[in-house]
Amino acid sequence: MKRSRTRWFFLAPSIFFLWAVGNLDKVGISVIVTNDDFLQSMGLNGKSTEIGLLMTGFTVLYGLSSAFWGYVVDRIGPRFTAIIGLIIWTVSLVMGGLAGSYGSLIASRVILGLGEGIMFPMTNKFIAQWFHPKELGKAQSTWVYGQYLGPALGIPMLVWLISISSWEISFFALAGFSLFINLPLIIFLTRDTPAQHYAVNSLELEYIESGKAAKAKEFKTKGNFLKDKRYWLVCLAFLMITVLFYGISFWMPTYLEKARGFSPSEMGSLTSLSWIMAIVAVFICGIIIDKTRRPALIGAIIFVICGCSILTTSLISNAIIAAVMLGIALACVASQLLVSQLLIVKYSNPKDTGKAAGIMGVLNIVGGFVTTIMGYIVDSTGGNYNIALLFLVLFPFIGALSYAGLFRNEKQDISITTLTKTASLK
Repeated sequence: MKRSRTRWFFLAPSIFFLWAVGNLDKVGISVIVTNDDFLQSMGLNGKSTEIGLLMTGFTVLYGLSSAFWGYVVDRIGPRFTAIIGLIIWTVSLVMGGLAGSYGSLIASRVILGLGEGIMFPMTNKFIAQWFHPKELGKAQSTWVYGQYLGPALGIPMLVWLISISSWEISFFALAGFSLFINLPLIIFLTRDTPAQHYAVNSLELEYIESGKAAKAKEFKTKGNFLKDKRYWLVCLAFLMITVLFYGISFWMPTYLEKARGFSPSEMGSLTSLSWIMAIVAVFICGIIIDKTRRPALIGAIIFVICGCSILTTSLISNAIIAAVMLGIALACVASQLLVSQLLIVKYSNPKDTGKAAGIMGVLNIVGGFVTTIMGYIVDSTGGNYNIALLFLVLFPFIGALSYAGLFRNEKQDISITTLTKTASLK
């Protein structure tokens, strides 16, 4: 009898599509705010600060509820948590399409944040329960691919939908994806643990449980993750990631149109290309991490590349090169998300993974406020988006320094693993 691969054929695709649609729901607003009819309907023409608040309103509840969902997912399981979250964010998207004022639109964004707050704790709980520690890099990259493939395919679709119909239709389309794709996948293909799943055979269950047992034994000697400075260093790096993610992803479409003069169709293509670059970057990063077993070192290098890319985007005059460099910066942020989530699973006990990811998810609040700050910079400088981008330059280097605090620990882990393998061979 061969070992079944239910974790890869059932669970991984469900998480993949959850993040693909969920992230498109999150960042789709960045395309909608470039539409003149939308801006006029909401009274947002020339009001970049208020436009930025649309993402801030989302991230406040997204971050706060993430900690709440972290405790919920450890109690009722990731599957039921995902179902609740999907229902909430489907309702919020319908509200967005029906919004007749800026206030009602903000309310829909806040409710969307509450629903999508499940994402990090739910995903990390699934991965901690379902995958062997040796597979963490590959398992984490699976859902990260979804996070960036969703916008890569979905943003051109939203641009097209808005061009042939209206901005309201884009909200209803997003709600339909959540209701008719994600919800059935979670209900029919997933279970909280491998032991509960109808397609898992004894060999796969034994393989998964052996990895969980080894990790649980390791954490009995290391204590509470909240007392582990490595966890807080990863949180600091994640804070920088949220700032960069929201700052770049939200303002990219507007920047390409307003600051660099691209047409709506060109903007959609360039934005999609940036998300595709992010997918490629995640794939390459996952391979390098699995080979080197140095995620913090790789993460620090990528942070530096990100900072240099943003600086180049802000200072260079050529529009095409600026667009490509901004795409590289977004790709770097995508890779960092893989690194940070891998490290969170690594430095927390499987039974506490939901809490660990949930507490870290609160930091999304800070990232959301960055979109408003950048909008204020644009307003106060007479529409200078390059200065707003320069605001982001320092954050990647802070992230690199936070990962540097993990270098010594990584070397020790590699040395211990090497000695153990050598001893087993003897």
